[in-house]
Amino acid sequence: MKKLIVTVSVIICMLVVLSFNSKKTDPYFQFHENLSEYNFFKGKLNELLPADGIIPYDLNTPLFSDYAEKARFIKVPAGKKINYNATSVFDMPLGTVLIKNFYYYNDVRKPALGKRIIETRLLANMEDGWHTYQYIWNEEQTEALFEPIGDVITVEYIDAAGKKIKAQYVVPSQPQCKGCHGRKDTIIPIGIAARHLNGDYVYANEKQNQLQYWQQLGLIDLPNSTIPANAKWNDEKSGSLNDRARAYLDINCGNCHNPNGPANTSGLFLDIHTTNTTALGINKTPVAAGRGSGHLKYAIDPGKPNQSFMIYRMNSVDPGIAMPEIGRNRVHKEGVALISKWIKEIGKN
Repeated sequence: MKKLIVTVSVIICMLVVLSFNSKKTDPYFQFHENLSEYNFFKGKLNELLPADGIIPYDLNTPLFSDYAEKARFIKVPAGKKINYNATSVFDMPLGTVLIKNFYYYNDVRKPALGKRIIETRLLANMEDGWHTYQYIWNEEQTEALFEPIGDVITVEYIDAAGKKIKAQYVVPSQPQCKGCHGRKDTIIPIGIAARHLNGDYVYANEKQNQLQYWQQLGLIDLPNSTIPANAKWNDEKSGSLNDRARAYLDINCGNCHNPNGPANTSGLFLDIHTTNTTALGINKTPVAAGRGSGHLKYAIDPGKPNQSFMIYRMNSVDPGIAMPEIGRNRVHKEGVALISKWIKEIGKN
C-alpha cells in the first residue's frame, strides 16, 4: 500500500511539473488555457474562419492521422519574414504559430452534414525553441481546453464507402508530441518545407500556388530557381508511382528515418533526399528491429510486398511493431496499398 501511495505521489508530481512547464510564456507567445482566447478565428469558433493575419495552408501529401481531416493555419508576426530553404524546414521568425485542427466529417460522403473537431495543436516558436500545446474540444464544439497529458476519445462517423465507423482517437501528450517533432534536444515543425507547400490552395474561391501567395503577402522571398514539390500520394496526375510512394514515405516516415533523425541508428532512411537504394530499404536487413521485422529478411524485398517488413509494420497496430509508432492507431489501408504497389514495381526493374 505504501509503495502504491509513493507511486501515485510521484505520478502526481510529474504531472504538476509537466503542467507547469507546458504553460510556458515568453515575449513572443502568450499562453492561454482556452483556444478562443488566442483569437485565431472569427465568428463561431468551430467554423474555423481565420482572423486577419491567420493564413490557411495544406500539404501536397499529408501525414496520416487515423483518417482525421486537418485544417492548418499559420500566423507569422507582422513585419517578419520566413527564411526560404530548398531542402529543409523553413526558418521561421520568433512568434510564429502553427495551428492544426483535427476533425471528422459526420459523413465523409457529405461534408455539408457537418463535422466534429477533436483537437487543435499549436506549435509556437519561442525564444528557446518550438513548444507544443494541445487543446481538446468540448462536446458542444464551442471551446477547446488545454490538455497537456492527452486523452483517448471515441469517434463515430460514416466513411467514404458508407460504412459506420467507431474508433478510438488518441490525443497525444506533450512528451508524445516530441516523439515526432523532436530532433536531438529540440523540437521542429514537419510540414513547413518547400516540397510539401509548393502546391495550389483555394483562397476565397481562387486557386493559387501557396508559396507564391505567401510571397505576395510579404511572408517569404522565393528564389528564381525551381522550387521542389512532392507529389500527392493519392493523385496519379501529380507524379509517377515512385514519386507518390516516396512522397508518402517522406512525410510519414522521413522525419525520423533520416541521417539526423531519432531513427538514424536503423540505417533506414526514408526521406525524399535518400538516393542510396540500401538505405531506402531495398534488400536491407533489419538493425535492432526486434519483433518489428516479423522474421522477414528485408525492409523491402523487391517485387514481394508481403515479404517486406516495411509492409508488415505498416499493417500492424501492435505498439511493438507498428510504424509509424506514434500518431496512428489504425492501419492506413490506402497507404499500404500504395507502398505495396510500389514494391511490386521495384521488382520489375
